[in-house]
Amino acid sequence: MTSMKQIVGAALVDSLSNPQQLLAARRTAPPEFAGMWEFPGGKIEKGEGPEEALHRELREELGVTVTLGAEIEGSTPDGWPLNSGAAMRVWLAESMEGTPEPLEDHDALVWVDLGGQEILELPWIPADLPIVHALIEYTS
Repeated sequence: MTSMKQIVGAALVDSLSNPQQLLAARRTAPPEFAGMWEFPGGKIEKGEGPEEALHRELREELGVTVTLGAEIEGSTPDGWPLNSGAAMRVWLAESMEGTPEPLEDHDALVWVDLGGQEILELPWIPADLPIVHALIEYTS
């Protein structure tokens, strides 16, 4: 039995106590996902815990230090399925230091209202769309 590759992601919001906006990140690669929007984050490296990996990924990808909030519980014990071999765990996060910039893996960032239509109009990576819906429900 093979274990699922664990990915971590951040629902970077404007406020953990009263989230109104989400930061979405537009992918540059791989080609099938280039131009689509996602939650920033990445792979857990050997020896890292999930939260530690997420802090590292957000520093590398966006240049920010964050405070993590609640985890948006996935639909499986491993988190949110991305494909047959990987699942992503997603936490709410708020930037504490730095201004988010697309430093790695992304060419654009946009703040979208959690209660508005714009968030659902973005072309999300298909595996991230159920997480978007769960986040909207969680924060409403």
